[in-house]
Amino acid sequence: MNLRVAILCLVLFASLGSRPVIASDDEALQLGRQYTQQFFDKEIAPVWANMTEQMQVGLTSEVALRQFSDQVGTNIGQEVEVIGERIDLVQGFRVYTRSSRFDKFDGLINVVWTLDDSDMIAGFFVRPQQVAAKSPYLDYQTKSQLQLPFNDEWFVYWGGRTVTDNYHAATADQRFAYDILIVKDGKSYSGDGQSKEQYYCWGEPVLAPGRGTIMTVIESLPDNEPGVMDAANPPGNHVIIDLGNDEFALLAHLQEDSVLVEPGDEVSAGDTLGLCGNSGNTSEPHIHFHIQDKPGFGNGNGKPAFFENYLSNGIPVDRGEPVRGESVRNAK
Repeated sequence: MNLRVAILCLVLFASLGSRPVIASDDEALQLGRQYTQQFFDKEIAPVWANMTEQMQVGLTSEVALRQFSDQVGTNIGQEVEVIGERIDLVQGFRVYTRSSRFDKFDGLINVVWTLDDSDMIAGFFVRPQQVAAKSPYLDYQTKSQLQLPFNDEWFVYWGGRTVTDNYHAATADQRFAYDILIVKDGKSYSGDGQSKEQYYCWGEPVLAPGRGTIMTVIESLPDNEPGVMDAANPPGNHVIIDLGNDEFALLAHLQEDSVLVEPGDEVSAGDTLGLCGNSGNTSEPHIHFHIQDKPGFGNGNGKPAFFENYLSNGIPVDRGEPVRGESVRNAK
């Protein structure tokens, strides 16, 4: 990204920026607005005073924060229009995200504040908002008959066609990808969330989304503890299914040694492929799913995945694309 824009990213807990659970919090909204305005108005002292000790250590000094504010103003100018705001709940932290236009920058800038349970600032960054990758398949209709690849009700953590709803959309092969997990009472885990076994989707069956032939199986990579990520093996343990019609389905981050299929096996929709794990470049257990037009992870272009006969927030859908924030399950 060849952009002459100042960027600060101090994220001081494991999985911010991975897959937020949508929440509503007026207090966090007001605090996010307050800190943003103070930062832009060079009122740095109250911002510094409300940062956690870890943030202050990471920044080194109030002077450094003030210098960053000056650098942002020099590089991107003044905020001229607020496009949108949102509050997300991520592992007990409330995250305020603000997307705005600035007079010296061609594009959108995201300003993000992370608040702990004492309303102290535990994370902060200013960075350009990504744009969705170009795709030859924006009007494509999935030819395979697909069902959701899990039992019971799961939550769409990332999903949709915009980078706001789906950070994968910035990448060509994952243009229409999903990250899906189980949420209960606004959280994806019980206890303190420090072990993979505390996550509700850990060990749940991952199902074939449609009829096809197994092309690729990776199953021997270790599962990470939450917050530890394996960047060298992004999909971790995974299965790729040839669904026909140049539709190849990838299901990633499976549990080590849980895969029940081999290359060449024929599978039908609903067959168990393996168990949900936390292998690969992932900060917590979940299912990553996408369809691409070529076999092999990272190859080709992503294709839309239209699922059939499912419930979205309890409402029947005959055929559709789930989006971020929906709770979904197969209707049959």
